[in-house]
Amino acid sequence: MTSYSPRAAAQTLLDFIAASPSPWHAVERASHELESAGFIALDETARWSLRPGARYYVTRNASALIAFTLGSDPAQGITLIGAHTDSPGLRVKPQAADRQGDLERLAVEVYGGPILATFADRDLSLAGRVVLDTPEGLQTRLLHIARPLLRLPNLAIHMNREVNEAGLKFNKQTELPPIFAISNALTSAQRFRALLAQELNCAAEALLSWELAVCDTQAGVFWGAEEEFIAAPQLDNLASCHGALRALIDSPPSPQTALIALFDHEEVGSESSAGAGGSFLNDVLERIAQQQGLNPEDQQRARRQSFFISADMAHAWHPNFPQAYEPGHRIRINGGPVIKYNANQRYSTNAESAARFMALCAKTGIPCQHYAHRSDLGCGSTIGPILAARLGIPAIDIGSPLWAMHSLRESAGAADHAWLIQALSAALQRKSFEQKKAR
Repeated sequence: MTSYSPRAAAQTLLDFIAASPSPWHAVERASHELESAGFIALDETARWSLRPGARYYVTRNASALIAFTLGSDPAQGITLIGAHTDSPGLRVKPQAADRQGDLERLAVEVYGGPILATFADRDLSLAGRVVLDTPEGLQTRLLHIARPLLRLPNLAIHMNREVNEAGLKFNKQTELPPIFAISNALTSAQRFRALLAQELNCAAEALLSWELAVCDTQAGVFWGAEEEFIAAPQLDNLASCHGALRALIDSPPSPQTALIALFDHEEVGSESSAGAGGSFLNDVLERIAQQQGLNPEDQQRARRQSFFISADMAHAWHPNFPQAYEPGHRIRINGGPVIKYNANQRYSTNAESAARFMALCAKTGIPCQHYAHRSDLGCGSTIGPILAARLGIPAIDIGSPLWAMHSLRESAGAADHAWLIQALSAALQRKSFEQKKAR
């Protein structure tokens, strides 16, 4: 197991996030890291020929990714780690430009459940993918405009006297579109297309369609008296994606298959071809079982030997808002991975899966925390219950502590990411790890 210093682990996470301003960029970056580590790309449309001990990855929609190291003993099942590549925010509509007076705005819709007020008065830009019509056929290109391009200026307090008492609120249709230009002789649509064409070095007429997200332009940073915290966009849930990625890359082959699944669309319910509610993971698991020569009964027996970890960020205790937390479950920043519980199955954890993860942390020397939501507040959910129900695999929900979840810029502990990587690495090696400890 590779050892990471807290500072180095946090820095690699910030670098990963900087290169991943959209789900498509996150999968591209993860694919690059996997290939650099010797993983072989698979194509869902091609026949597969898998070898025990070899390492593979496959993508779907260019926004979801599954990677695995094939185990040598199919009967021992699979250890899976799941996370998601998407984050809540603003997405650009197909007819993107909107002129009001002599200013150009972007027509956007809300994706998931962001804290909309955090988009105000920030240097914003665009990232995502664009489809072009080229002489060779349709071509998909990634786009990331790194410079400040958009802004959502606040209304002055003189015109919104109650903002500090009532809170900053935006009408999602009329008040949320960010400004990007002063109008000129071009129409609004022409102006926006010219902007994209310039960034992509193509003709405006070649632009067919796009999926673009509004993104922050400020790089992630360390902060605090001892730089003991980090702040960045999309910590939820790129921190879990990066932790799973590093854990798999660092884990040597073992009798049991080790697999990570990074899904899209978790923030909007996971029901898509690239989401946890779709067929992607089950399709890959069935193809792995076929390559291993397992009949249907043996597949089910192997699944009973498997274990699934749903990795998503956890709510850290905030000293300014103690009334928002369950008194006996105050999660500390820089306190280690968090096991998340919910009796109504918003999380997949049960007593047995919690005990297994607790034992793993104890044997590895990693601190472990426990979180339950206040009973009088609605609790969010994860991909954990979705996949536990579909696959019938024992499961647990865990994550690193986080402040300001779903803000444009979230904060976490600089020490926690190294512990997350170590815990996930130990989980992927749990068979060999337990055997070594038993000697």
